[in-house]
Amino acid sequence: MSTDQLRTVATGVKANPLATLQGYFTTHRKQLEAALPAHLKADRMARLALTSMSQNPKLMECDPKSVFGSVITASQLGLEIGVLGQGYLVPYKKTCQFIPGWQGLVDLVSRAGRATVWTGAVFQGDAFDYQLGDSPFARHKPSGEDDPRLLTHVYAIGRVNGSEWPVIEVWPIARVWKHRDRYNKVGSSHYSYGNEEMYARKVVLLQVLKYVPKSIELQNAMTVNEAHEAGQSTIIDGDFVKVDDEDQEQPTEGAVVATVEPKPSPQASVGTAGRSSPPPPPPTSPPAGAAATPAKAEQQAPAAKSKGTAKARDDFMARMKEAKDIPGLTAIAQESSTLEWSDAMFSALNDTYFDCEAALQPKGEAVKA
Repeated sequence: MSTDQLRTVATGVKANPLATLQGYFTTHRKQLEAALPAHLKADRMARLALTSMSQNPKLMECDPKSVFGSVITASQLGLEIGVLGQGYLVPYKKTCQFIPGWQGLVDLVSRAGRATVWTGAVFQGDAFDYQLGDSPFARHKPSGEDDPRLLTHVYAIGRVNGSEWPVIEVWPIARVWKHRDRYNKVGSSHYSYGNEEMYARKVVLLQVLKYVPKSIELQNAMTVNEAHEAGQSTIIDGDFVKVDDEDQEQPTEGAVVATVEPKPSPQASVGTAGRSSPPPPPPTSPPAGAAATPAKAEQQAPAAKSKGTAKARDDFMARMKEAKDIPGLTAIAQESSTLEWSDAMFSALNDTYFDCEAALQPKGEAVKA
């Protein structure tokens, strides 16, 4: 039983959550200072966290340790809580989690200085036209409408310094809500309700960020978001935020863990429609002598599988990018299917496979849609 709980039992007076968190920040100040970049101060992060709690009563019901862990995560990313949409403290039952906002992700890309990204929301009455393929473009002329109930599309554009063409991702709003409903664990308490445009723009922006150079901070922010979507925990380890692949194991002493409720991860390929990379081929039988794609191999693999880790995913993705021909590429994909992946990891492997397959196609031979 904690000190606050003992005091409540003894006096009958419930401890003030804000005072409890303030005391927690004071006790663990050195740990917070160690996680902060040069442009942020411990006192400011503490004030921002307390302000967020005072504005959202449900945060006061969260375990103070999870609130502090979320603040540490935000500090590690160099994002301020609730400032200019950089990131938010979001309650999930009794657990607090830091969620990067789309403006925070854009800020992290801009800091690195190697690419530029931006995102937009299309409403009824707007003039909007786009094209994917080998000469992608997006043209948007807003009409002034901003009612989230009238959203029709969201898009994100990324341009790597020196590149000829941008990376463009466009999703109809129905696809965004389908994505949300697939991963939503808290029903109407999900932060997208009441923040529809912010959530929709971030979802599509994350697709573009797969193709731009990443700083450590940006990669960490994407890891936090990926872990949240996959129902996994994250652990702060030095300068990095890592996915806790062994959720059943206890974290090492002194580690700060941001936890979310686990959920089953269906092994299904995530579609790539609305992106400037080639769409995946239909589920047909592979040619003789060729291995199956990740999705096909998943259907053929035995039921019992070992759990794939983030390191194993990165290794397979690196090998796919080094493949010299399509048979070699699909052999690597078949090997990857012997492991059981979270949905987010499986999606990343599938995307890499199809992108590499398109790059290895002989000139003049298009990928079949």
